[in-house]
Amino acid sequence: MPLPKSLDSSLHPLGKATQFAEDIQDIINQAPFFDALETSEIKDLCEFMDCYTIRRGALLIREGDAGDFLLIILTGTVNVVKDREDGGRRVIATVGPGATVGEMAIIDNGIRFASCIANEEVDFAVLDRDALNAILHEHPRLGNKLLLMLLALMTKRLRETGSRLVSHLGATIV
Repeated sequence: MPLPKSLDSSLHPLGKATQFAEDIQDIINQAPFFDALETSEIKDLCEFMDCYTIRRGALLIREGDAGDFLLIILTGTVNVVKDREDGGRRVIATVGPGATVGEMAIIDNGIRFASCIANEEVDFAVLDRDALNAILHEHPRLGNKLLLMLLALMTKRLRETGSRLVSHLGATIV
């Protein structure tokens, strides 16, 4: 799998995720997002991913870039950062092992909503859209589970965002 173009130049390949399948399984087993996956499915998923490491302060995803991959954070923490109109940035989330970032782009091939910056050295696995399509073809049960998990995650985030926005809407207009 070629390196995603938006990843920072301080990226170092670690190899196929199958080399780290047991470690990945331990991390994924502790992440609520992956609850629906069985051990054999995690191993199958690893066949379609590559792993990388990136230095502290490096950019994993750049807001506004096109994207067709998601990242599964394996070690370290990542700030999810949104550009502000005044030129500044705002941290909207900090995520760690087992979290996914970039999942909207793997579904819609759209531009990145936010940037992701490593708070420390970070190891991560990459799942791109071509790999997701291959999973859907070769392991349809796993592919369907992944799509439902992504849909549930995005729905959860949409509900949370909607709840936060309600307080900023002001007076009700009917």
